[in-house]
Amino acid sequence: MAMSFVGRIKRRKISLWGYFILALVVAGITFLPFYWAISLSIRNPIEAFTVAGLAVPFVQYKPTLNNWKTELATGETQKALFNSTIIAVCTALAVLVLGTPAAYAIARFRFKRPTNQDITVWFLSQRVLPPIATAIPFFLIIRFLGLLDTRTALIMVNTTFNLPFVVVIMRQAFIDLPIELEEAALVDGANYLRIFWKISLRLAAPSLAAAVLIIVAFTWNEFLFALMISGVKTTVIPVLMAGAVDTRGIQFWFVAVRTLIAMSPPVLIALLAQRYMVRGLTFGAVKG
Repeated sequence: MAMSFVGRIKRRKISLWGYFILALVVAGITFLPFYWAISLSIRNPIEAFTVAGLAVPFVQYKPTLNNWKTELATGETQKALFNSTIIAVCTALAVLVLGTPAAYAIARFRFKRPTNQDITVWFLSQRVLPPIATAIPFFLIIRFLGLLDTRTALIMVNTTFNLPFVVVIMRQAFIDLPIELEEAALVDGANYLRIFWKISLRLAAPSLAAAVLIIVAFTWNEFLFALMISGVKTTVIPVLMAGAVDTRGIQFWFVAVRTLIAMSPPVLIALLAQRYMVRGLTFGAVKG
């Protein structure tokens, strides 16, 4: 009996070690592209083609920050960073102002035609709609309005595609809130606008924060419409990242720097705010 118990413990330890090794292998494979981008960004241009293998810093080459200094000192890069930041922040604010009241209305009021479920399904359908299917109509509308190569056009497009995401998340967050608090406020004479602003919105703050942070990341990484609508004045980071080509070919060291610049804000948001994002996205998941 004791021997079988010891054997089970040993097998469990072996199994745990197996899972641990498998996790390390998967993590290593996943991290390899990021490591390669970091390695390329701190090499001299000639070493991008002459250094083989894993390209270990200080062993196979001497690291340098010249690529970073050159790229960040370029006016095109500075403009792209500024445009991406403005567009992402303004899109998040626009989605917040438009989507949160809509989500509250769907969660608290009952509509007959169309029903609440129909409205929710419609919002979901807008989210899963392939953006490429609307690329030409959006381009024609933006051109008709005279907004090509403007940040306003990119904010409008990103707001349109990200609005359903916020509505669906916040609708569920409002549904999960205890309605007794709002009923008590109604008895005390508060109207729905005051209840929404003073009670519901504050209680649903974790979900709101999670939705806004995800929208900022989505907008920052948007490429298709940024490529179609933007121009010299409104170049954003994803478009800049795809344009590191000159008469000598692809400048891989600058591509690596631009890739890391593009990745940094979403990664930092995920690392610094992951607690709030997880809390917001799982709000009410174990209710009752």
